[in-house]
Amino acid sequence: MYTMTRNIFYILISVVLFAVAVTARADDAPLTTRPLLQELGRQLLQGKQGSIVAIKPATGEIVCLVTNSPSGSNLSLAIGTAYAPGSTFKTAQALVMLSEGFISPEQVNDCNGGFTDGNIHVGCHKHATPLALADALAFSCNTWFLSNFMALLNDDFLYADPSEAITVWHKYMTSMGLGGPLGVDLTGERGGLVANAAYLNRRYKQGWDARTILWAGMGQGDITMTPLQMCNLAVTIANRGFFFTPHIHQATASKPLAARFKRRRQTLVGRDAYGPVIEGMRRAVEKGTCTAARASYTVCGKTGTVENAGKDHSAFMGFAPMNDPKIAIAVYIEHGGFGSDMAVPIASLIMEMYLKGQLSETSKAKAKRLAKVRLF
Repeated sequence: MYTMTRNIFYILISVVLFAVAVTARADDAPLTTRPLLQELGRQLLQGKQGSIVAIKPATGEIVCLVTNSPSGSNLSLAIGTAYAPGSTFKTAQALVMLSEGFISPEQVNDCNGGFTDGNIHVGCHKHATPLALADALAFSCNTWFLSNFMALLNDDFLYADPSEAITVWHKYMTSMGLGGPLGVDLTGERGGLVANAAYLNRRYKQGWDARTILWAGMGQGDITMTPLQMCNLAVTIANRGFFFTPHIHQATASKPLAARFKRRRQTLVGRDAYGPVIEGMRRAVEKGTCTAARASYTVCGKTGTVENAGKDHSAFMGFAPMNDPKIAIAVYIEHGGFGSDMAVPIASLIMEMYLKGQLSETSKAKAKRLAKVRLF
């Protein structure tokens, strides 16, 4: 009886806190979130700390925003907590390198079990070698991205020095909505970190070079983002280079949508760069790290397994369908293990509910299994 009363209390508190957060406009505007997605998301996040964010790419409407923690819903986990993105960030890295003409989609790199530079060794998944970009994304090859990121920063033909290289890199990343608040119509939003030269000079007072910050090549170290930003990154890829500032309040006759939510925000990424990255994200679902997201429609995705103290965080971001994107999604589960363990199957169910209006019997069984998993 005590447990039931306590759970009801937490649910009521969660509802109140969410209601307070979404009244940033101080009116009764209806929300863009879909009740079926919200309910499914709450079921899937039982016993887990993390968040689900889904956005309609064509408009920037937030169609799902669910969070959970040991004390109930905590909106800050989705919009105010900056996490290392892990390998989901490899999509953004690839977009920059393609746009700068530093790599081609056909360029191959060897991977013999991991990346080694001096006393630094980073392991990698088992996969065929050598790999071109699409398969490097599909199988999340750490070697491919670490070696190419270091080489980009050290390229003295494209850039005068690593400081200029990181400045160019930073401009691309911030154009994709990273490094600062997006401007969502919710209180408490914070931005993540995208290192620039000034930041690196302050942090590494004895000097820095490509080796110092190589971890950003695989989404660790001097790069963080909120789940909202991660979802928005998926939106920019789904839209092949643009996004609308995410919003959760619907327009009404008395409160029309503010102009800033209707203004298309263009990234600096070259449009031709998106095709190879999308191909890699599609292969990740067909045969790589995201096979749990396979569906009758074309899903494109990228996993992230984020190293931290304790069990790894599980992350996924993607969109569907590939050539007519209706939904983009990010799922981030603290201490959920590999990206494929928790984040991918949760995201696949949210996408199915949105695109199909219901879950298949097989998916209902999967949802029940996931809802029973307790991480706290």
